[in-house]
Parts: sequence; C-alpha cells; structure tokens
Amino acid sequence: MHSWIIPYMKQYKGRMILSVFFAFIGVLSGAMLLFVSGYLISKSSLRPENIMVVYVPIVSVRAFSIMQAVFNYLKKHKIGIGEPADLDEYLSQEEIDYLEAYKKELEMLGTVSEGEKEALILSAMAGEKEAQNKLIHVYLPQVVEISKLYSGQGVFLEDLIGEGNVALTMGVTMLGSQENAAQAESVLIKMIMDAMEDMIEQTLMETDTDKKAAERVNKVADKARELAGELHRKVTIEELAQETGMPQKLIKDAMRISGYAIEDLG
Repeated sequence: MHSWIIPYMKQYKGRMILSVFFAFIGVLSGAMLLFVSGYLISKSSLRPENIMVVYVPIVSVRAFSIMQAVFNYLKKHKIGIGEPADLDEYLSQEEIDYLEAYKKELEMLGTVSEGEKEALILSAMAGEKEAQNKLIHVYLPQVVEISKLYSGQGVFLEDLIGEGNVALTMGVTMLGSQENAAQAESVLIKMIMDAMEDMIEQTLMETDTDKKAAERVNKVADKARELAGELHRKVTIEELAQETGMPQKLIKDAMRISGYAIEDLG
C-alpha cells in the first residue's frame, strides 16, 4: 500500500496539512467551549458587580459554539476535515454492485508475496513480456483502491478503473529507465493516478461544454417562442436574428445541436 499512499501524500500534502490544521482547531474549539462555558457559569453564579468580568467569556462561548457548529456541519455533509474519509460512502449502489462483482473476478487471479512482486518488477524493467503481463494482474486490485480516491467526482467508478487499467498496461512496458523496483512501482502508481485525474478533468470540461450548449439551445428556443407568439406563426432564422440581435450562426448551431427540434423555428 505504501507504493501508492506515499505518492498520493506527496501530491496532496497541502490539503493534508490543511486537514490537520482544521482538525486541531476543531478539537481546540470543543475543549475551549467546555472550559469557558464552565467558567462563565461559575462567575455568573457569584453575581459579579461589573458586567465586564463575564463579557469576554460570553463572547468566547458564542465564538466557540459557532466554530463547533461549523465542524458538525462539515461532518454531517461528509466533508471530513481531520478524519479519514470512508471512501465507500461516496459510491452509488450501482458502483458498489459493480465493485463487488469485479473484486470476485480479481480474487481468481491469486496474490503474490512482496518478494515475488519485486522480482516481477525487476523482470518487467528488463523487458520480459511474461513478467509484464503478470505484473498487470498483480496491480489490478490496487487500481481499484486508487479509483476510490476519485469517487464522487462525476465519473463512474467502472470508467475510472478502466482508465487506470489502460495506464497500468502501458506503464509496465515503460519501467526500463527506473533505477530500482521501488522507484518503478512509484512511477507506475503515479501513471495510474494521473490517468484517472486526466479523465475526470476531461469529463468536467465536456460536462461544462454540454451545459453551455444546452443553455444556448434553450435561449434560442425561448426567443423563438416569444417571437412566434407575437407573429402567430413559425419564425425564420433571419427574422429571429434581426429581432434578437443574435448571430445567425449561433441560431443555426443551436438548431443543429437540438437535432432541429426547436418547434417555433422553421
């Protein structure tokens, strides 16, 4: 596990430091809330002559209460500051079912010891095809575990695993330039993680493009409906462009994207 945990920690060390910091703040807030509230109760029961004696504790109790509420909110919504996330919680039922079936298939491949794995890596580095093929089977379960790190980011787990497996298949043939087995393993894991991250980034870009295209179609359709209602007939591209100031190319693109299904535009 250290072969992919360490690269992951190096890549996201900033986030991890931030998580530790917020965890410390959360624990400190809880402790200070308990202490200050107790102090406030004790002082108030003595009926102090000057309200300023309890003014600071009152403000402090409010501040620590708000901070505690913030951390409770983060925990409720599984934001997970300062706590290891339960990665399975981010999976849909469909992904869980797929994962169970896929893991059963992987169990049929068997396991190897650390020594055997290192020997396979060294042989793969030397270019032995049989060792490279066996190494793929050895790392397939790790691809699954790595994919969980990226779950809940808009890409189905099966697609992440597939992309990771492709990177794994390519990676085992590109280890010859590494100095030792540990370095080769780290490079291999990084290739798998990079492939998954690239897929997520590409998917998000495509989703954003699709969203913008849908908004453009809806805008054209709405304007066409308004103008058609005024003219009591379907409108032409030229009429819609003249009335709305939209370029004809934009209107034509919207029609094409919609499959020429804008009813009020003919």
